[in-house]
Amino acid sequence: MISAGDFRNGVTIEVEGNIYQIIEFQHVKPGKGAAFVRTKLKNIINGGVVEKTFRPTEKCPQAHIDRKDMQYLYSDGDLFYFMDVETYDQIALDQNSIGSALKFVKENEMVKVCSHKGSVFAVEPPLFVELQITETEPGFKGDTAQGATKPATVETGAVVNVPLFVEQDDVIKIDTRTGEYLSRV
Repeated sequence: MISAGDFRNGVTIEVEGNIYQIIEFQHVKPGKGAAFVRTKLKNIINGGVVEKTFRPTEKCPQAHIDRKDMQYLYSDGDLFYFMDVETYDQIALDQNSIGSALKFVKENEMVKVCSHKGSVFAVEPPLFVELQITETEPGFKGDTAQGATKPATVETGAVVNVPLFVEQDDVIKIDTRTGEYLSRV
């Protein structure tokens, strides 16, 4: 159990049967009346964000999230297959539980599979990936106004905006949280 006075960003709690991660919290002590804790909570199952207030002495059970390193094997129609590299157990997840997490992940790459009490709710890709560009238009000389970019398709099929000097078959580094180009490799 964790009291509302001990809330911190990133902590996962169980409220009214749902699992939430604390995005923001603020201790408020008004001039009149009792103090309270104002929070912004993200539902880790469906991604919805709610705002909720707690009394500082209120207690909530802390939810334990398991993050396990697994290897993304392949996709077959609507199912995506992952393997635990220690036990060689395989699991299949559907598109709903994965969302767009695998947009920048190639087959046989390592990802983190997040679960709560055995039910998987999310897949976290590595923070940075290196992918080869399969298709992009050539950049033209003199087209170099500040920060000019062009769309490029990488080997996973995702489209990323890259600077004009990047060409087809270049390998680039991408931040998977924002989907932004970082550098050439």
